[in-house]
Amino acid sequence: MTQDGVHVHGSSGPPVLLLPGGAEACEGFFPGLAEGLADCRVIVHDRPGTGAATDGGSLADAAAHLNALIDRLGFGPVVVVGQSLGGAVAVLLARDHPENVAGLVLLDPTPINDPRTCATLERVARATGKIASLPGPRHLIAAAMPALTARTARGLRPDCAEALRRNGRLDFTVLARAVDGITELSRGLREADLPQRPSAVVTADRKPTAPIRRAHARLATAFGAPLLCWPGATHNVHLDHPDETLTTVREVVAQVR
Repeated sequence: MTQDGVHVHGSSGPPVLLLPGGAEACEGFFPGLAEGLADCRVIVHDRPGTGAATDGGSLADAAAHLNALIDRLGFGPVVVVGQSLGGAVAVLLARDHPENVAGLVLLDPTPINDPRTCATLERVARATGKIASLPGPRHLIAAAMPALTARTARGLRPDCAEALRRNGRLDFTVLARAVDGITELSRGLREADLPQRPSAVVTADRKPTAPIRRAHARLATAFGAPLLCWPGATHNVHLDHPDETLTTVREVVAQVR
């Protein structure tokens, strides 16, 4: 059904809010997840500045916008599922509006609790966005991305491979705008301010000493969540481990029930 311009899969059950990575559109970003949560109300929405949204928005405004959306729908509190930058937004939403967050599943989230990593991310994204705005580099990137995503998609479930190919056509200038301000937000975040909730933090298969892995471990501790790491999991863990992702979301929903 569509309510207030937002697509909601399902008409009853616990509400689940999906937050995709980067500035990607939400529809189709998590293959099979809405269908696997048939007993839930799954909220599919492109916040301002992302996906097909026509109005601009910033990362700093994301939590307030989503909180207002949840209130408008009358669905709160919700279980929030966020991947990459969507995971960082989920953390900010839980910190700023804990009354509207019943649980969280963070899928290799951007480490909003690690200012050094966020500063590097923002700097690289800004530089890449500038380069990609030039005609020559833009055409080279556009030509290279299909081959790169095709190699990465080998062995994935067909719907996951298609999602990876679609998301591989990203606009680096849009991505740079999406992460703008993340360093300042990260510096202002205290892990002690995060609420304990039924939750899970999934990290990619990195070395235990990797800064992102350590940041994810701290997030898990702050939320009172297990830190999950599946063999071979990449940053796109929702695509290379879709069944485990669905199981994890269902487990958190069950805890919230």
